[in-house]
Parts: sequence; structure tokens; C-alpha cells
Amino acid sequence: MGEMSNLSRRSFVFGSVAVAGGVAFGQYAGAQQVPAAAAAANPLAAHLGPQSVTFNPWVEISPDKITLIAQHADKGQGVGSIQPLMIAEELDLEPHQFEIRFAGPSPAYFNTGFAHELAPFMAPDQSPEAEKARAAALEWLRKAGLQMTGGSSTIPDTYDKLRMAGAIARETLKAAAARRTGIPAANLRTQSGSVILPDGTKIPYVALSADAAKITPVSVDKLRDPSQWRILGKPMERLDIRPKVTGEMKFGIDRAMDGMVFAAVKLNPNKGQPIKSYDASKARTMPGVKTILRISNGIAVIATNSWYAMQAAEAVDCVWEPSKYPAEQADHWKTAAASFTPQFLAKQWRNDGNIDAGLKDGTLIEAEYRAPYVGHQPLEPLNGIGIVTDKGMEIWVGHQTPQSVQYIAATAIGLKPEQVTFHNEWMGGSFGHRLEFENIRVLAEIANQMRGTPVKLIFSREEDFRQDIPRQIAMGKYRGSVKDGKIVAADLQVAATAPFKELQERMGAPTKDPDGQLAVGIWNVYYDIPNYRATSFEIQGLSPSTTWRSVGASANGFFTESFIDELIHAAGLDPLMARIRMCKIPIYRKLLETVGEMADWKGPLGNGKGRGVAFVESFGTAVAEIVEVTMTDAGIRIDKVWVAADVGKIVDPVNFENLVQGGVVWGLGHAMNCELTYSKGAVQQTNYNHHEAMRMYQCPAIEVRGLENDYTVRGIGEPPVPPAAPALANAIFAATGKRIREMPFNKFIDFV
Repeated sequence: MGEMSNLSRRSFVFGSVAVAGGVAFGQYAGAQQVPAAAAAANPLAAHLGPQSVTFNPWVEISPDKITLIAQHADKGQGVGSIQPLMIAEELDLEPHQFEIRFAGPSPAYFNTGFAHELAPFMAPDQSPEAEKARAAALEWLRKAGLQMTGGSSTIPDTYDKLRMAGAIARETLKAAAARRTGIPAANLRTQSGSVILPDGTKIPYVALSADAAKITPVSVDKLRDPSQWRILGKPMERLDIRPKVTGEMKFGIDRAMDGMVFAAVKLNPNKGQPIKSYDASKARTMPGVKTILRISNGIAVIATNSWYAMQAAEAVDCVWEPSKYPAEQADHWKTAAASFTPQFLAKQWRNDGNIDAGLKDGTLIEAEYRAPYVGHQPLEPLNGIGIVTDKGMEIWVGHQTPQSVQYIAATAIGLKPEQVTFHNEWMGGSFGHRLEFENIRVLAEIANQMRGTPVKLIFSREEDFRQDIPRQIAMGKYRGSVKDGKIVAADLQVAATAPFKELQERMGAPTKDPDGQLAVGIWNVYYDIPNYRATSFEIQGLSPSTTWRSVGASANGFFTESFIDELIHAAGLDPLMARIRMCKIPIYRKLLETVGEMADWKGPLGNGKGRGVAFVESFGTAVAEIVEVTMTDAGIRIDKVWVAADVGKIVDPVNFENLVQGGVVWGLGHAMNCELTYSKGAVQQTNYNHHEAMRMYQCPAIEVRGLENDYTVRGIGEPPVPPAAPALANAIFAATGKRIREMPFNKFIDFV
């Protein structure tokens, strides 16, 4: 896009991985092979049964069943359904004709979807330089074998390679049928799990597994055009919905084994610190208690069921090492405010024009914004089952980074990662929680002390809250100027703890480079502002923080789109029309125009009503939202939300709409009500009644429209979140004249 030529390059937004920028590796994901097949040996081959066949890391067929592998973890977002369905589309399977199994740790399942985030170019940039950098990033990912679910990357990662996996399996099965029958493969077709001969005879795939195992997988030149799709792109029922509704679905918390014992923990609430001593005399006499173990940062109770274990754990009197971060929340904010100095400079991400001259040219506008720590709070608390023997450890747990589970568990008890066998589970939510390892390490420590016995660990709800590593705390100091009905300058400074950098360190991959998530929402801003500077500072010495749904954009998007609204208001402009005029990326401008059409935007509403608009791009996906509110005698009522999002290609329209609506509810609810605060080093909010998201009666109607104008396929799990908070804040201003610059908003206004 020519419009992108003057925009500056970015540092690596996903992380700080050194990629050979500018080195062309070619189009690695070529049509002649499944990309990950070149990264490592097929992990399915080593465990094949007799007369069974695997064509690639995603398809396994035996004489009695077809198994499709979901390489990405399902934490409620639906990828455990859409991944096998993408294979089934090309393999000509019906949804009931296969089993689903989650992938084990293997570099064959490296995530190609991170290439766009690793490359130091803005999302819409299709220049040769940008594409070379993405190719280099893809090659690095292939060599690193990074297997991770996150960053709304599942569909971008698997869109081509899973369909190709199905196509290769289909053509190889046809070749096997051709060899058996003597009929040329060109005269055969496939349908509903069978190869169909010219006379209509059906040979089920399962009956061809032994024959297919003797054939080299057939190369495929191209995939079916979307106009030929039977399943994808059409309204569909997710494969996991029925078992979830009926209660048949088995999450990690539901798994049981013969002879297992139940564990609960009481861990140091001063995150990262060990236990000094404990008195378990009362707990030892409580019902069901078998034994009480000391672990590195607390105690574990082993009992005959989880409830007994949790009750006894709470009864243990522990003496903790104090926190290394400030004990009281007020001091966290003081530390944040003091971080806007050269000592804590992470990076200046953009410096367009002459910001100092621009700020002097016109009316100066200044604002300070805050975003607190918030929790992940999935419905399923942290859990897992582990068993340690002299040979190693086997662990069953829902997690987003299988290789990291191996590393963390092994490191905790002195094993090698390859001695840890990992089985992934269906998860009841994550939002970033299951990228962390609070449960992995302690489960390994407990199981190591109970060798030969399966240990089922479940965190109590309170312990889950206390040990949750929250979203980064952040503060923004923004300045701008307006003149003659235009925004002349914008100087964006954000200080925050470094969520991904800290996660990398806990994963065993520390880096001294700036955390690119500190730039999201200040660097990738697509408005034509002649003098523009974006700078981030890394707050140090506070509570550990981590990725939370939409990560850096969850705070920075609120800061930036709220401030853009303030500048637009100061310039006397219409909030939507001004954004449309300033946006220089055609497909993004179309998004803003679309959401305006959806809402029938005609300017101010009056009569206590207000509308706010916000536009944020995160993880490559651009989303525009309009929120409408009414000021009542009892407080603000959220009436309706309109959302337009562009993902290039919508493969599951029903789940697309659900993910967008869920993201909006998530973003609104946390903006309205949620924060975690520290007192005496510990989180004060330990259950949902203290960290309350949006109630059902508060939920507005949410109208969604998906666009397919982007040049590549994008994800949608996280990007609807960042625009929600600023759109709501801007709507409240439109209705009341009151600017809210800090989350949660309920500190300043009531909601009904």
C-alpha cells in the first residue's frame, strides 16, 4: 500500500526476537508441502498402530477410526472445532466422522501465525521490505519450533496448512484406492469419508489405511476455492457446543484416574516469594487429610477429595517471606508515575514531524490516563494431574505452550524436558491465565513427593485469584495540540510493566530488549497527524504481570482512542467523521464508514444520550466500535454496541460473531468494574464478587459485521477488546460532558 510508505518501522511487537530483517527466505509456505512438515519429523509416526497411516502431523487413520489433530489449545474460543473442520473441508469428512486429539509438544506444530507480529512493519504494509521481513520471521519460527496458542494467531497459522493437510490425505487415499482397484485416481472422487469408484462403490477411508501407509503422501498443487466449500464460511455448529451443553465435555478439571489423590495448595500471596514456616497441627486432624507437604512457595494438602484438601489448606497457619514489590497499591501508582524518565525508557517507537514545534502550534491539550492490574478469572480454576516415576513425569493439564510445560515441570524437579510427557486438555477459559505456570511447577513438586501416585491438583477460587499474574499496570501521559479544526500534534507517553517480556523470562527465554507489547496502541495508530511521537517506559519493581486478552492494546487502546477523542472535541469536529478523514488506510477507513452506517451515525443525540466511537488495530486485526449510552437517574445504561471487524476471510461466521460479542462484553465489563489492588503484598480481590464483570441485565445488544477486505487472513479472539473501553468512555462524555480517564469507570460513575 502506497499510504504506508511514510510510516516508520516498528520493533517486534510480539516479543523481542532477533529476526534477520531484510533477508529473503522465499515463500516458505509453498503449495507443494505442508509448512510444518519441514520443521520436524511427523510426531504421529512414532506411535502408529498396526495398519494405520499418518500423512502429516494432523491426520491419522487406523482401521477403526479417523483422528484429526488440533495443534492449538482450546480455551473456549472454538479452535478445537474449527481446526479439524478445516482439515475435514478438504478431506471430505462429515463432522461426526472423526475424533479430535490435541497435539503433544513438537516443533512440527510451530506457529507460523506469529510471523506478522515478529516482522517490524505495520499490519497493512505489503511492501517488498515488509514481506521479506515476514519471510525471515517465518524461517526463524520454523527453526525455533515455537508451539504456542495466543495472539489471535490460530486461524492465520492454520488456514492454509490444515486445509493442505486434508488435501494431501485425500489425494493419498485416492492413490491407495487406485492401486487397489486399478482405476486411475483421476477417475475417483471422495465424499463423506469414502473414496467413490465410478460405479458408485464406496471404500471407506478406514479400510484404506493399510494401503495408504505404503504410499508416499501425494503432493497437492492447490486448495479448493472458497466457492466450493461445504463447511467453511457457512453458519455451523461448533463441535464442542453439544457436549458442553449436555455436560459430556470433559475439561481438565473433570479428569480422573484410578488411585489418584487430591491436592490443594496455600501459596505465598506475595508473588514470587517462598514460605518461611508453617503450622499444620489443626489441618492434620481435619476430615480426609492424608498428608501435608512443604513446597517451595507454600504448602500442599493431600486428601481424599478436593474439598477436604482446600478446607485443610486454608487452616494451615503460614509465615511468608515479604514481597519484593511495594506492599500497598498507592505505592504501585507512585512507582508508575515516577517511571517517565530516561532511566526507564523502553523505546521511542515513532517520531514523525517536529513534535516540539507542533505542540506549540495551536491549543495545547493534556491528559493523564490509568489502567489498573486486572485478573484473568476463567471459570475453570487452575488444575492438573501429574504422576512422577523414576522414568520421568506425565502431566495432564490445559495449557497454551506445551513445550514450556515440559520445561517448567522438568526444571522444578530436576528432570530433562524430554522426560515430561504432556497431554493437553479442554480448558474452561484462559484469557492469558493458561500461558502462565502457577499450577505447573507446584504440581510437579507435589507429584515428585508422591512418586508413583497420580496427584490431582485444583486451586481454590481464592487461591486462583491470589496467585493470578495480572494484566500490566499502565499510565499514560498524553499531550496534543489542535489548530484551525485540525489535530496538529500528538505526543503519547506510556509507562507500564512489561507483560510479554516478563512471561518470556518465566518461560526460560529472558531478553533485555524492549517489550513490543508496550508499543501496541501507541505505535500502530493510523491517523494522519503531522507531528506524532510514541514513547514507552518500562515500570520496574512492581507485581509480576503477564499477557491478558489483547495484552498491551487493552490499556494503550483506551488511552489513545480516548485522547484522540479529546483532541477531536477540542478541534470542534465530529468524532466519527474526523476519524474517517484522518485514516489513510483504505480498508481501515472502510471499517469506520461501515460501523457508522450500521449505527446510522448522524452526530450528537441529545436528551441524555451519547455515542462514542473507537478504532484500534491489534494482532493485525482492525476493529471499529460505536457504543450508545443513556444517562438515567440511577446511572449510565449501555443501550447498544455496533462492531465492524476485518479479518480477511471469515471461516466460521457464527463463531466469529460470538467471539466479537464476547470480546466486547469482556472489554466493557472490565472497564466498568474490575481492578486488582494490593495490600500487605497480597491481592485483595479473591473472588468474583470483588472483581465483577458485566452483569447479564447490563449487557447491550451487540450488532456485528465482518469484512473481508484485508489482504491476508487475521484472527479475532482478542482484537474486539481494546476499542470497547474508549468507545464507552467517549459515549459517556457525549452523554454527560464528563471525561473518564481511569479504569474502572465505576470509581467515577454508576452503571445500571
